[in-house]
Amino acid sequence: MADPMKIRATMAGDKVEVKVLMSHEMETGQRKDSKGAAIPAHFIQNVTATHNGKVVLSAEWGPAVSKNPFLSFKFAGGKPGDKVSITWTDNKGEKRTDEATVS
Repeated sequence: MADPMKIRATMAGDKVEVKVLMSHEMETGQRKDSKGAAIPAHFIQNVTATHNGKVVLSAEWGPAVSKNPFLSFKFAGGKPGDKVSITWTDNKGEKRTDEATVS
């Protein structure tokens, strides 16, 4: 399983600003190892962010996204103490969900 995501959710005026650092190799499938064999593709395909159970961000990614991707977004309607949950699923079926509290 991948390392936990680093999530920071803070109030920025009347919106919640969320910053997420995900730990993932994000292999494109086009690189070769030291023996010349192709390294299989392994990348995040779907990212979903929820606030109190409501989806506030949904994204589909591909192999062009960098290793250990960083994501930043804002949404309205949050307040300090609310929970923000981020979930990603990769092309091999691995899944990770982490949560942060809005400060």
